Amino acid sequence: MQVKILEKLTKMIQDFNEEENLYIQNLVKKDILKDIDNKIVFNKKYKAGIVKFIKTDIKFFPLDENSKSISIDSSNLMGASNGDTVIVKIIFNPRGKLKCKVVEVVKRNDNLILCYIKDNKIFDVKNSTPLSINISTKELKDEDIFIIKDDSIKEIFGNISDPFIDEKISLYLYGQNYRKDESLKHKIHELNDYSKRVDLTSLEFCTIDPASAKDHDDAIYYDENNNILYVAIADVSAYVKEGTLLDAEAKKRAFSIYLANKVLPMIPFELSANLCSLKPNVKRLSYVLKMTLDTKKLTVCSSELIEAVIISKHKYSYEQIDDQIQKDTLPISLKSLYNITLKFRKKRLQKGYDFRTSEFRLQLDKSEKLFWVDEEHGSPSHKLVEECMLLANIQAASKLDKFGIYRVHEEPNRKKLEELISSVGLLGIKAKLKEDVHSTILSIQNKAKDVDLTEQVDKLIIQSQQQAKYASVVNGHFGLGFSAYSHFTSPIRRYSDLVLHRMLKVQQVPKDIDEICEYISNVERDIARLVWDLEDRKYARWAYDNIGEICEAIVVDVDDEPKGEVTSGMVGLRFHIQNYESEQLFSKVNVKITDVNRITKKIMVKIVNV
Repeated sequence: MQVKILEKLTKMIQDFNEEENLYIQNLVKKDILKDIDNKIVFNKKYKAGIVKFIKTDIKFFPLDENSKSISIDSSNLMGASNGDTVIVKIIFNPRGKLKCKVVEVVKRNDNLILCYIKDNKIFDVKNSTPLSINISTKELKDEDIFIIKDDSIKEIFGNISDPFIDEKISLYLYGQNYRKDESLKHKIHELNDYSKRVDLTSLEFCTIDPASAKDHDDAIYYDENNNILYVAIADVSAYVKEGTLLDAEAKKRAFSIYLANKVLPMIPFELSANLCSLKPNVKRLSYVLKMTLDTKKLTVCSSELIEAVIISKHKYSYEQIDDQIQKDTLPISLKSLYNITLKFRKKRLQKGYDFRTSEFRLQLDKSEKLFWVDEEHGSPSHKLVEECMLLANIQAASKLDKFGIYRVHEEPNRKKLEELISSVGLLGIKAKLKEDVHSTILSIQNKAKDVDLTEQVDKLIIQSQQQAKYASVVNGHFGLGFSAYSHFTSPIRRYSDLVLHRMLKVQQVPKDIDEICEYISNVERDIARLVWDLEDRKYARWAYDNIGEICEAIVVDVDDEPKGEVTSGMVGLRFHIQNYESEQLFSKVNVKITDVNRITKKIMVKIVNV
């Protein structure tokens, strides 16, 4: 129905039935359409049309055949795929070519629509828009979720009252529902021919991971007498050979997906959690970066790649290492390494950035309901491991000849910086553009410390930046401050790292490297949206069960629809404010949960005095 409406509007046809008018009014509220002199027309900023992937380009073709195609950056697809009908917002750029970004996916190319029924009306789950479909709904209950294809019910997911349905919805919406199939059940045999491997089993390697980790990508060992750092990485490429069915499956997935209560792996669990995982006290194939450090100049003097076999002698958790750091009981080699990485980190931050943000880990019970949220901050153990991995990633990138697979992060443009300065100005932070981007951001961060808004301002800074992506040509990593950077350290969970390992071993770049980079960059963004979507569903389900609850929160958005975020207890829960009255950005407030829609994930609150 929606596509027909958009086609009518493109042709200036104004004959709409009652159901079509509901959809039109929804677009009017979003300012996509305008009512001018009793005629419904598109806002000049918006167009409807089809997304098409053409080799390495992504183009938007308007339904208006007289209009030219417009480029879309992969970061602006909002989950749209090749052939989807979408609504885009035009990005006017006086200094460059016209571009656009997807604001709404109207219809998927496969003609499948995930729907729900409410008060005998059918709605699209993704956009919560009403659908005009003539089907029998006798077998459906209110708030049932189901798939429609060609005006008939193909599959019933279940009812929104069932918490187990949340994951299924999110996987489907972001094109990852195939991960539930059995395609990763390959027969895999352990490789135990070490004749062509360098034997490093005598070295005291250790892994440092979350306590719950089952896949161990990396292990470290530091020879403090010779200032040599060994970073050993699971040699996934020894098992997953290019061009095999197993490789095709890994490429399709591109990443492991880490959900609140499980991992949906990129490669089979037999590899990720067993044969490739650097578990303690067993021989494992490893790809090792051996780096000789200059501890005075804080540089890497030399580095070499070694196809080795190792034995991890110790399995540490972050919590254990943090405790040992606090009590000064670290083993001698780790203590030496920790002190050196602190110096490397200090030097790195002269060009890069230290963003003080926290991560939220949702805890679910056996019924898939949210019962608690852990807030994690970067601890000393995290920083120790991070610096080792960064050194390995930089050295791996240096082995490429300016062409391969890089992690690229471009610096924010002037307009974004001006918007950032304007945003922090609302907080009373008087900032100005400096001689370069780095100086500008450091100045803002220093001023934020003075008013105790470090974490909040760091979030605004992150929002102002470009999104990192994969590229075949070196272009630097702005956030980290590196001129060349690659992902080398996590081939169990990232396809990019697996591709890089193969390149470094054979010194050859795949012919389709540009397509690989673009594809995995797109999948990465979709997976991020999927995880956020599922987390929001769990938050909404908790809020639905706790209507009337009063929470401590802050205001995080004061634009058209003021929003906030809970800061105590169910931290990270985001909501819409019903009675906003000019509260400042990041104001501390108490809010009462008043209404929740578990399907759209929308949580409504009112600010209250306690």
